[in-house]
Amino acid sequence: MPSGEHDQEYSAKDIQVLDEIEAVRLRPGMYIGGTDKQGLHQLLYEIVYNSIDEAMAGFCNQVEITMHPDGSVTVTDNGRGIPTDTLPGQDLSALEAVMTRLHAGAKFSGSIYKISSGLHGVGASVVNALSSRLTVDVSRQGKIYHQEYHRGVPCGDMTATGESEKTGTSVTFLADEELFGEPLYDFSMVCQRMRELAYLNQGVEISIDDARARQKAIFYFEGGAATFVHRLNRNKAVIHPYPIHLAATVDSTSIEIAMQYNRGFNESTFSFANCVNTRDGGNHVTGFRSALTRVLNDYARKNKLIKDSDPNMTGDDSREGLVSVINVKLPDPQFEGQTKTKLNNPEVKTHVDSMVNDGLSLYLEQHPEDARAIIGKCLTTAKAREAARRARDLIFKKNSLEMATLPGKLANCSERNPELCELYLVEGDSAGGSAKQGRDRRFQAILPLKGKILNVEKASQDKIIQHDEIRALVTALRTNTDSQFDISKLRYHQIIIMTDADVDGSHIRTLLLTFFYRHLAEIITADHLFIAQPPLYRIRSGKQQFWIYSDQERENKVRELQGSKFEVQRYKGLGEMTPDQLWETTMNPATRTLLKVQVEDAIAADEAFHILMGPEVLPRKNFIQTHALNVKNLDI
Repeated sequence: MPSGEHDQEYSAKDIQVLDEIEAVRLRPGMYIGGTDKQGLHQLLYEIVYNSIDEAMAGFCNQVEITMHPDGSVTVTDNGRGIPTDTLPGQDLSALEAVMTRLHAGAKFSGSIYKISSGLHGVGASVVNALSSRLTVDVSRQGKIYHQEYHRGVPCGDMTATGESEKTGTSVTFLADEELFGEPLYDFSMVCQRMRELAYLNQGVEISIDDARARQKAIFYFEGGAATFVHRLNRNKAVIHPYPIHLAATVDSTSIEIAMQYNRGFNESTFSFANCVNTRDGGNHVTGFRSALTRVLNDYARKNKLIKDSDPNMTGDDSREGLVSVINVKLPDPQFEGQTKTKLNNPEVKTHVDSMVNDGLSLYLEQHPEDARAIIGKCLTTAKAREAARRARDLIFKKNSLEMATLPGKLANCSERNPELCELYLVEGDSAGGSAKQGRDRRFQAILPLKGKILNVEKASQDKIIQHDEIRALVTALRTNTDSQFDISKLRYHQIIIMTDADVDGSHIRTLLLTFFYRHLAEIITADHLFIAQPPLYRIRSGKQQFWIYSDQERENKVRELQGSKFEVQRYKGLGEMTPDQLWETTMNPATRTLLKVQVEDAIAADEAFHILMGPEVLPRKNFIQTHALNVKNLDI
């Protein structure tokens, strides 16, 4: 038997059995994804989801959220109220069970909540476990019941504190600072999610009162998904004046779909299952897309809009410029993974396909002008796609990016393992020269980009593929783009945008972000895209020098150096730095700062990119005027 440190007895005494509350506090990421900003907001959403479940069951039409100055949050609804009677055979109230037991709730039998969202019966207890304090007040059967908790443990029994003619539940919780730090809720982020929920649950009013900054918002929509699509398209030139709205219930599955085409080049499909944003799609999206393409082709053939000798329109043709919302509510949703970003129920594909086939076919027959406008848009896309294919064949020969030679200006690295490789996208030859000299050639590659790349928000596929700088970038990455994208071929697992700290540099960075978001989105979701943070200033005082990365940092350092001689140098271009300085400040993994590009809200991101980079001038002007004074650091 081996001796030494491995000679340790392993027995039953080494096995820990945690109670439910301890387990949640030890591994919060298993339940809410983490203790970062997203996890903090998930606590709020889980309590709101309980109110939304009451709304979906038909017993609630008002939800109020209040953010208090001390960091706590109150969520109040006018639903039926959590039951307060004693559980059969136990000396425990139903309220306490819901708030302290992970798998206690009315969502498991399917008789009370046929449709539910959230964590399926564990949301309230998880929030309670992760809160330093939580209080719940229930108005039910003419009385008000109250109970308090400390980190998931009751501070005393439930008590009746008064009388009320109303019904509902009010929960106030303070996220535990030991786990989350100071609980700083983002008002705009909460508004975005609550707006979604209001769209998806027409007739339900959701109000938000931020007592910290005296901000308020109220969301209430009678039009459901159609109103949602109208808002998403409000800054875009649309093909047909009103969204197409389809709704039906198929075998206990409620399906609502709204769609409208615009003159843009991007598809924006947002899907939801029981109010959960399924950002990775699923069978409801697959069913919608297959039916959409089939119905449009059938209509075009029937009405002689496509010649007999011409091929059918593809799925990409039928979805360019489409904004759609798919909202399904079903009794037993099956999601992929803990994050619930993909719906796996196989029957939903058939249900949605059938509903869209019947509903959209009827709409096109009844609205021939809209139908011809939509088909015309799709046929124009098909012609552009064919032009792009010919351009791709001409440029890359053999129609394969993998066989294309690397762009001549790329300074590649010697490392072959993509996980260890970095690609810097650098603005211009001057900065490119400094970066090539200052880099570590083993794992850092440099691709200088000449001028500003094409604004892909306003360009068709054939224009994009013919653009020299985009072609060089895609060739270097090896992945191809859009429907031909293959992330397994990605040559570098860290792609770093490194531009000058001036207006032109910001514009180039935004153009690159737009291209990645619209045509290489999986690189962002896989956490492979970053933004370099070069210094804005160098301050020299005697033999000391300090690299300064923000105006606030400069002010602090200047105050610190008051009384001594110092010199402040402002850097506007990377080319102003020597290769050694660029390495030291911006490229050395041991000392540099990188911002990871993440999309926290796809709907908000889609809207922002279109406003900033789309063809409409007035929305962009309004956006800039509204946000200019608030922008300090933009991290998309």
